[in-house]
Amino acid sequence: MMALAGVFMVIEGSTLAALSWMLEPLFDRVFVGGDAGAIWWVGGAILGLFAIRAVVSVIDKALLTMISQRSSGKMQADLLRHLLTLDMGFYQTNSPGTLIEKVQGDTLAVQGVWQAVIMGVGRDIIALVTLFAVALSIDVRWTVVALIGAPILIAPTALLQRYIRRKTGQIRSQSGERATRLDEVFHGIATVKLNRMEDYQARRFERVIRAIIRAETRKETSRAVLPALIDLVTGIGFFGVLVLGGREILAGERTVGEFMSFFTAMALAFQPLRRLGALAGLWQVAAASLERLYALFDERPAVPAVPARPLPPPEGAPGIEFRDVALWYGEHQVLRGLDLRAEAGRRTAIVGPSGAGKTTVFHLLTRLAEPAAGRITLGGQDIAQMDLAALRGMFAVVSQDAWLFDETLRDNILMGRTDVPEDRLQAALEAANAAEFVARLPQGLDTRAGPRGSALSGGQRQRIAIARALLRDAPVLLMDEATSALDAASEALVTEALERLAAGRTTLVIAHRLSTVQGADRIVVMDQGRVVDAGTHAELLARGGLYADLCRLQFEGA
Repeated sequence: MMALAGVFMVIEGSTLAALSWMLEPLFDRVFVGGDAGAIWWVGGAILGLFAIRAVVSVIDKALLTMISQRSSGKMQADLLRHLLTLDMGFYQTNSPGTLIEKVQGDTLAVQGVWQAVIMGVGRDIIALVTLFAVALSIDVRWTVVALIGAPILIAPTALLQRYIRRKTGQIRSQSGERATRLDEVFHGIATVKLNRMEDYQARRFERVIRAIIRAETRKETSRAVLPALIDLVTGIGFFGVLVLGGREILAGERTVGEFMSFFTAMALAFQPLRRLGALAGLWQVAAASLERLYALFDERPAVPAVPARPLPPPEGAPGIEFRDVALWYGEHQVLRGLDLRAEAGRRTAIVGPSGAGKTTVFHLLTRLAEPAAGRITLGGQDIAQMDLAALRGMFAVVSQDAWLFDETLRDNILMGRTDVPEDRLQAALEAANAAEFVARLPQGLDTRAGPRGSALSGGQRQRIAIARALLRDAPVLLMDEATSALDAASEALVTEALERLAAGRTTLVIAHRLSTVQGADRIVVMDQGRVVDAGTHAELLARGGLYADLCRLQFEGA
């Protein structure tokens, strides 16, 4: 498509030279020579040139729009697909706003460059070459005089291009900060309002905007300098040609038609020359965004998706074991030689004070994070040797913050699956105690959940998440404070649904509310990144360790 657009651009660019060429017979044979018959073929030729140019320009516009839209759209899709392969460590150091700006802003900055390059190479360069050919065929000396100021463009152009590229990089970074500010304000709007932070957040956003305005103004001013310099050089050239050519015409050495043909060719070359000057600045803008995009494409996940010899996932509900596992987040050690065991098909609860490393256990088990040392096995198989997609297919997760997308409830439950019959979907809703409230919604399962599930209550979001987990039918269930934020009525419904979900599965439960884990088959007590005790509720109370202290604090406080 780019080649085809280039062909049409060559045709469009050539019409300018042909037009300037036709002015010589128009002036010398018609206006000066008085040849009335030549009016028809000269006029018809000029009309034909304008007709060709009109048709070709429409085709060009359609082709170039399609090329730029397809290329930027494909780049956005490829970039998102690549970002989805990266591990959680990458997302801890790159804010959503920055990534959104790179996927959208940087690709859109690159989008226009294809159209400009094709127009510059296919139309403007051809137009310049053919127009200068016409000018040279008329008089070489006039052409040299017209271009006498061109060398003064070289040094300023090089300096301006470097400046534009640097400023564009700053703007793209500041645009990422702007997107981050908006993302945080809109996601935390309740916190903003409750703490009366409206003015504070508005002022922070305005500071970012002012920085972008300053950088954009300087960048665009620098881009405008290049065409302005070309204007100056062209003016000098025109002045020289008028002085030289005017004297030769007055002396009878040249005809008016030759001068008008030459003057028109140089005048028509003026706009392509300015566009090519602006193209240099546009390319620097695109190059700055391309550098950021290439750096993003060069990121590689720390966790390989498929090992050289992947182990098959274990059959049935597997046992889980952590052996001497250590993990650091930067310089902070989170796990210190963790030894943890969860029996197959049984319920194991993990308790402990905040910061003990409980949620980190889930991250390591699902390989959202990688241990610095030690070994983790699932059904006796090292999870590091398993296919990542197959490993994560072993888990169903229900957490305190049941994340729902701004899609229909059906989409949130199916999560892209198309192989689930309607009766099975309804059975999952019944088992999750969600069928009743879904039936009362205006559009049933086709009701949208709202941003982050905001159209539903906390208990309703949890039950939708449980229905999603039931449909996964995974052999391992991970529950992270699944009922801690619910009222008594919602908690009863969700707890009942979770009991059904946990049946026959290896279940790991993280809980701060110890009343919810007293019936677990085994309770593991963690503190400062290691297991300090384990047993049943009665055994741990009898030993009087950290678990007994936590129980006393909670129950006596209650």
